[in-house]
Amino acid sequence: MAILYAVVARGTVVLAEFSAVTGNTGAVARRILEKLPEEADSRLCFSQDRYIFHILRSDGLSFLCMANDTFGRRIPFSYLEDIHMRFMKNYGRVAHHAPAYAMNDDFSRVLHQQMEFFSSNPSADTLNRVRGEVGEIRTIMVENIEKILERGDRIELLVDKTATMQDGAFHFKKQSKRLRRALWMKNAKLLIFEASILGIWFDIVKGFIFSSCRTHPFNLLFNHPMHLLHRISC
Repeated sequence: MAILYAVVARGTVVLAEFSAVTGNTGAVARRILEKLPEEADSRLCFSQDRYIFHILRSDGLSFLCMANDTFGRRIPFSYLEDIHMRFMKNYGRVAHHAPAYAMNDDFSRVLHQQMEFFSSNPSADTLNRVRGEVGEIRTIMVENIEKILERGDRIELLVDKTATMQDGAFHFKKQSKRLRRALWMKNAKLLIFEASILGIWFDIVKGFIFSSCRTHPFNLLFNHPMHLLHRISC
């Protein structure tokens, strides 16, 4: 999957989280939450190596996800917007007083489910752009994570092979679908061409047979019977 980790927190109090990888991702995410500036609503990005932490702060809560740096920024923030909407719809102001991991049993499944959807479904980005739920993020600067983390707090990930295989399987399936469509179009064009040639050949043969039948002696006998009978009687 392209999105590998997600957490919903109130300050440094984790309310729900899900990780598709093993390692110290959760610990690094908590360190980021500790160092975040005091701003009401904001969008932030922090990078380290091949990963980017995307943070959406809204309604007094922080929604954070970690994704591969090649995945861009729009889709991860689309994911966070979707998670924010679902979380507030389910829990609302209750989250402002809930203890740690109070929503984890139920909402971690939502984090996982939407993580898979936004990581592998091409329609996810289009859907959110049409609905207009994703704000303008082109001006967001991606800062290096070393600015807020102490030296040595680097990300150590052991990516689940299953997640990697699923991501590869999706791209293989997508390429196979394109290949099947291209082969189908090629075969369809070939069938149309062969049908056209067969139709032309049939018209030529039909014209030749019709022309031959008009001059056949059997037809002459019935077209001029009296003339032939006169000649026979002589």
